[in-house]
Amino acid sequence: MEKIENCFVCGSIQHSKILECIDDTVSKEKFTIVKCGKCGFNFTNPRPIENELYKYYESNDYVSHSDTNKGLINSLYHTVRKYTLKRKVKLINTLSKKGSILDIGSGTGHFLKACNENGWRTTGIEPSESTRKTAIKNLNLDIREENQIELLEHKTFDVITMWHVLEHVPKLNERIEEINNLLKEEGTLIIAVPNRMSYDARIYKENWAGYDVPRHLYHFSPEDIKNLFEKHGFEVVKIKPMIFDAFYVSMLSEKIKTGRPNFLKGAINGLISNMLSINKANTSSSQIYILKRNKAK
Repeated sequence: MEKIENCFVCGSIQHSKILECIDDTVSKEKFTIVKCGKCGFNFTNPRPIENELYKYYESNDYVSHSDTNKGLINSLYHTVRKYTLKRKVKLINTLSKKGSILDIGSGTGHFLKACNENGWRTTGIEPSESTRKTAIKNLNLDIREENQIELLEHKTFDVITMWHVLEHVPKLNERIEEINNLLKEEGTLIIAVPNRMSYDARIYKENWAGYDVPRHLYHFSPEDIKNLFEKHGFEVVKIKPMIFDAFYVSMLSEKIKTGRPNFLKGAINGLISNMLSINKANTSSSQIYILKRNKAK
């Protein structure tokens, strides 16, 4: 295991344990989440060393890699995905003229395929070899290995997206600098991550599926995203909720908490989470952050 000394946002060495969560998906091991004593950022610590992280993704239940539709929750995920893909493409079309898009952590490639069919020039980065090969074979996409991000030409992408990927990246600040190099000066960065300030995170606590240790190395709040990207010269210009995530995450959390599915209770808690986020900004279960370079810097 790797012990983290410095906070990824502010660099402080002061942090304390706030939660212990079990990896319910793969290893059944227990992991600790700590809170920075200076800025409040939460991160998994200690965590698996980088070259062993892949072991914690080796599960047919990990839907973003396996594309499984086994079980009701995953079947619902696939049904909803068709709708959310259209919403994502519509979003990027409102933010930028059609050009080049880079999706980091492209998984099974369905988002890139939807963009490609909508007229975008698409490139993907996916570290999982089996997932990458499946996406290339099935969808005929340009998806490259993780280390090939260094070979991409600088300042060439109009839009860069990371859909539930930033929380998985071992070298957090280094990855943001790579994005900074690849994005055009007027380009748009779109980041989607779980929100530890949501209602469902508060009620499920250590059983909240959004923690997903140790695959999720960081556990963001809106303030964390603002502070993290601000030091790299970006500003958050808009935040949008991911409404369906509250239902999906709450259903998974119920299964983690009780050991069996409770779809009705999960759906109710997801609905409450969404309703509360209407009245209180930036408290959705997962959120999309739209970022631009801060020209004042």
